[in-house]
Amino acid sequence: MRNRTLFVDGRKRAEPTCVLRDAACAAPQHDEGLLHVTPIRHAEEPRRGVSKHAAPIARALAAALALLAVPALAHADSWPQLSKDYVAFTHGVDPTEPGASKAAQRRWPDHSPAVEATRKQALEGFKARLKAIPAASLSSEDALSRAVLSRQVDIALEGLALDLDRIPFEDGEGFYTMPEEHSGAVNLHNEDEAQDWIARIAALPDFYATETVNLRRGIATGFTQPALVVKDAVKVMDIAAAQPADQSPLLLPFATLPTTIPAERRAALKAQAVQIIADKVRPAQARLAAFFRDEYLPKARPALGAHTVPDGDRYYAYEIKRETTTELTPQQIHQLGVSEIARIHGEMLAIVAETGFHGDLKSFMAQIKADPQFYATSPLRYVQTADEIAKRIDYLLPRYFGRLPRLTYGVVAKPAALESTSGGYNPGDPAKGVAGAVTWSAGTATRTPLYDLPSWLAHEGVPGHHLQIALAQENTALPEYRRKDDVTAFVEGWALYSERLAGEMGVYQTAYERFGKLSMEAWRACRLQMDTGLHAMGWTRDQAAQCMKDNTAMSDEEIYRETDRYIGWPAQALAYKIGELRIEAIRAKAEKALGPRFDIRAFHDALLSEGALPLDLLQAHMDAWIAKVAAEKAA
Repeated sequence: MRNRTLFVDGRKRAEPTCVLRDAACAAPQHDEGLLHVTPIRHAEEPRRGVSKHAAPIARALAAALALLAVPALAHADSWPQLSKDYVAFTHGVDPTEPGASKAAQRRWPDHSPAVEATRKQALEGFKARLKAIPAASLSSEDALSRAVLSRQVDIALEGLALDLDRIPFEDGEGFYTMPEEHSGAVNLHNEDEAQDWIARIAALPDFYATETVNLRRGIATGFTQPALVVKDAVKVMDIAAAQPADQSPLLLPFATLPTTIPAERRAALKAQAVQIIADKVRPAQARLAAFFRDEYLPKARPALGAHTVPDGDRYYAYEIKRETTTELTPQQIHQLGVSEIARIHGEMLAIVAETGFHGDLKSFMAQIKADPQFYATSPLRYVQTADEIAKRIDYLLPRYFGRLPRLTYGVVAKPAALESTSGGYNPGDPAKGVAGAVTWSAGTATRTPLYDLPSWLAHEGVPGHHLQIALAQENTALPEYRRKDDVTAFVEGWALYSERLAGEMGVYQTAYERFGKLSMEAWRACRLQMDTGLHAMGWTRDQAAQCMKDNTAMSDEEIYRETDRYIGWPAQALAYKIGELRIEAIRAKAEKALGPRFDIRAFHDALLSEGALPLDLLQAHMDAWIAKVAAEKAA
């Protein structure tokens, strides 16, 4: 999975049968659609520890953002101007994103209600401008950008109507881990940038205070997380609050300062940040943990499912649409999970027979989970194995891709303060010289099966997240809002497809590694049952976990960690399988249509050439590519 990214969705429905392995799926018709954008977050007005200086800055910025949504009155609007204005708008939405202004480098996102109201006004302005520019009047590429932008605007407006800011955290991570996670993607090139980062660290108490206001609104309206999710959050906050200031991940950017700055000055800048963390940030984190423990936890919702909060069915339907870019129902998704597990079981049994094991599937999984040969003896041995596998995959990539990203990536241990967050991929930033990072936990390395490692690395690194996301980042021909890793169904669907592709490439060297790949796939198929079971059908935690116990070779520790993640993050886990099945269906359609003229390198290049697309737009794009290639070959 990607760590704390944005998510996109489509409003127009994709036909349910098209998520299956059906190469004959037709591309749905589409016009305007939806996509989620992280809301603007600036301070609203002085309150409960919010700086008195934040309100005028927020009001000025909000006014500027609203103006971007309105075209100059004396001139007809144009697509290039609208697209340019929207890019400027997104820079104010999340000041931690690439392209934000210098002033924004000193702020954190802000979901305060006053700014959200201004954001809603701006989004409605963009929606009106989009309506005035028909897709038929644009080139095919601009029409695709218009469809993507329309989805972003509509899904953002729908999310604002649900007031999702009331729950700004998932299981073990959220707004309170975002600054530390972001610090790993920050390079400081001069003293001016260092001062901006110091100012941003100093702004953390206001950031926490604004989110606390939103959480209190959630308490007042019954829109809260369940207790087990809250308890995990408290553990994370307690660890952060207790960590010595000079060991904070917030200090990581200071290691990137150039040596042209004298050593004593670099040390002084870092010392200034340490002092602010000790005097301001750590007390604010302690207050935040106390709020969660003493005020939020007693009001946590008693049930696990999203459907149990006020307007919960609508909330869960929205999350499904946002994450999967379809309008599949929970019941349809659940049944898809059942059928996928049955198919995967057949492939698993074939590998069990290949190993010479005598016994049923559950006995085989129990044996390999308990076998010491499948575990690293130390975190060092774990990462050495991971590095070897990563280079094994690198060597094979050019046979399957015509275009590869210039940006590199590494396999990197998470800082101690982020141990409880999900392992996964942190995107780099080509413009700032930040490499991508596949992150792993030293604390669980010796308890994580090695037979899963090749498929996990193919998913998180290459040909999965890093390859796809870095290619999009480097594709400057696309508008900036299309270069981001926004569409969960595409991004995670591609990464899961990459696990299958790794088998085709010859990455898996033993029957156990191939079984590990199937175990990982069964895990994603189980999610379709677990997530819908939890959030639409009243399942218990143990009932949900049982699916993975019965169908994967994952450890119990991993199983319950993942189950808790799905409880705290409704619908996100559904996107993997649904996206993967659509990509596989598109490939099958291309292979059938092109026959011996099918070129796997050209296919992958085309699939990734337009950035992350909602599934219906991806289908239409690839259908056009298939027709174009077929016509060229015929000529």
